Amino acid sequence: MKKTIIFIIIVLIIVVILLTKSDYILKKIYKINYKEYVEKYSEEYNVDKYLIYAIIKAESNFKEGALSSKGATGLMQLMDNTAREVAENIIMEYESGVTLYNPEKNIKLGIAYYSNLKKIYKVDEIALAAYNAGSGNVNKWIEQEIIKPDGSDIENIPYKETNTYIRKILKDYKIYKKLYTN
Repeated sequence: MKKTIIFIIIVLIIVVILLTKSDYILKKIYKINYKEYVEKYSEEYNVDKYLIYAIIKAESNFKEGALSSKGATGLMQLMDNTAREVAENIIMEYESGVTLYNPEKNIKLGIAYYSNLKKIYKVDEIALAAYNAGSGNVNKWIEQEIIKPDGSDIENIPYKETNTYIRKILKDYKIYKKLYTN
């Protein structure tokens, strides 16, 4: 009986600590690493910085050396060809195998790329789908009326990974905004 009471008291203390420190704990999970780069380039390319943090969290969990099984590299998990094309468009020096491991350059390229997708598709849901699955797939889905250009039916996206990706980014984006805005 005494052990049960002690256990209950310990559990209650832990619950009280978690409730009073929940923002602290959430901020450890929802990091804002590389703030100087994210904020600089988000402003330059007119993209919400909290959305970028959500993308980085989903793509690499802030591991600058991240490399996917498909060859996407760095914090924002960019493919070499995509990054090279973006670099040419924004007139930035690019070196395969090096540039994408540089946090500042990776973030700049990733934000510039996302900004361009947002200009093309107008809504975050569709721009995020293109970021994850590629513009070719998204264009095909829109042409075949699998999804609408307004992003209202993302549940119809045929790639489960992309569908889940968009939902995760949007959920994390809301959490970032709530945690870090006054």
